[in-house]
Amino acid sequence: MIKKVTPLPKLLKKAQEVFNKWIRERDKDKGCISCGGEVSQAGHYFSQGHHSALRYNEMNTNGQCVRCNMFLSGNLIKYRQGLVKRYGAAKVEQLELNADLKKAWKWHRIELEEIIKKYK
Repeated sequence: MIKKVTPLPKLLKKAQEVFNKWIRERDKDKGCISCGGEVSQAGHYFSQGHHSALRYNEMNTNGQCVRCNMFLSGNLIKYRQGLVKRYGAAKVEQLELNADLKKAWKWHRIELEEIIKKYK
């Protein structure tokens, strides 16, 4: 019997759903990283589109309210201030350096399956 292989785009979407749900749960009591409001989304400091290598990075992804994430395009100045407060300046600077060094990443099936398993 042949095992049906899930298409890579579907795996990518599933991994993002599971990861984002985990982030929202982790941060629900911490408040929006940018304004302290109610967490309802998982927002990225460095966007998934331009920094795919950081797509599933726990420090790059934090709970955000709809207003900051959607209507204020991430509210990035306040997001960075929230990151420094939560993780410290040195770790934020390291994240920024990593973002500059490695932007694009082609996710492989095994990596995505591991992400799904880890954050489920």
